[in-house]
Amino acid sequence: MYDLIKPWLFKLSAEQAHELSLDALSALSRLGLSHWVNRGIPEIPTQVMGLQFKNPIGLAAGLDKNADYLTALGQLGFGFIEVGTVTPKPQTGNPKPRLFRIPEHQCIINRMGFNNKGVDHMVRQLNKRRYSGVLGVNIGKNRDTSNEEALNDYLLCMERLYALADYLCINLSSPNTPGLRSLQKGDAFTHILDGLKSRQQQLKDQQGKYTPLVVKLSPDLSEDELQWIAEQLIRYEWDAVIATNTSTGRDGIHQHRLAAETGGLSGAPLFDKAQQTTQVLKRALADKMPIIGVGGILSGHQAAARAQAGADLIQLYSGLVFKGPKLLNEIADALISTHVQRSKRSDSETANTRKEFA
Repeated sequence: MYDLIKPWLFKLSAEQAHELSLDALSALSRLGLSHWVNRGIPEIPTQVMGLQFKNPIGLAAGLDKNADYLTALGQLGFGFIEVGTVTPKPQTGNPKPRLFRIPEHQCIINRMGFNNKGVDHMVRQLNKRRYSGVLGVNIGKNRDTSNEEALNDYLLCMERLYALADYLCINLSSPNTPGLRSLQKGDAFTHILDGLKSRQQQLKDQQGKYTPLVVKLSPDLSEDELQWIAEQLIRYEWDAVIATNTSTGRDGIHQHRLAAETGGLSGAPLFDKAQQTTQVLKRALADKMPIIGVGGILSGHQAAARAQAGADLIQLYSGLVFKGPKLLNEIADALISTHVQRSKRSDSETANTRKEFA
């Protein structure tokens, strides 16, 4: 069905198509017709962060900023969905136009600017949650909150959402809030890690529930910066890391007329950067923390490659825009095939070892 309506959607502006797609998906859900866009995702039970996922394929933050479409999106078969980014106060985001598709390169440039209805609305939506999969909530700071006061915004969102989320993701890496990315560095970073981890322990003791904390990183960090970040995440005992957010680079699209638009680049041109970031983090973390891989995944082969690079879970955003829900089935098939092949190699290696010692 998506292949039929995609040409019409792509005649609209990117933001109009985004809103119309979500409204249509919601309507199908209410009418009990979600099977028109979902042919069933095979179960691939996966345990990460102490959470049980029916499959390791998730929806990245940004598509459903306010959890307004959680039920409908859940019926596509995702093993987990991350909503947000949500901020303490509602904000309109940056002026339009702020979302640009580049179909010939299968990529998107966005400078949305954390447009959302605020944490109070998010709480109301999650209190009537029907989605049974793993739910992550991506939290950020308001544009008018200084970096020196950023921790207070993250703490406020964390405290309001702690009991309602299965995990919380701290967004320090969007390029569309001025100065936000500097919070990934130095004392600002460790101040936030320490403050949120301490509050997590207090909330765990008060509520008897452990909600994992995850941080989402930029793909534009150097290897040395990633090594340092990994050391801090281990030091403060964080639960997972997401690699990666969008990029300010324009690799692969320099000649395109939209390349000069400011904002974060996602989609196919981001694959190599996100893949390299995942590989660096995998080595630096030394299996002490899981990695959620996102960025440029538009095929089953690419999802399997990201898993082989070290990602324990996979997230989609731009791939869903360009390929539609069928991409979930393609990725599930590729991950199952990769697991079977790995198991066969492992069995073969074990048999050869036994022969050597026989």
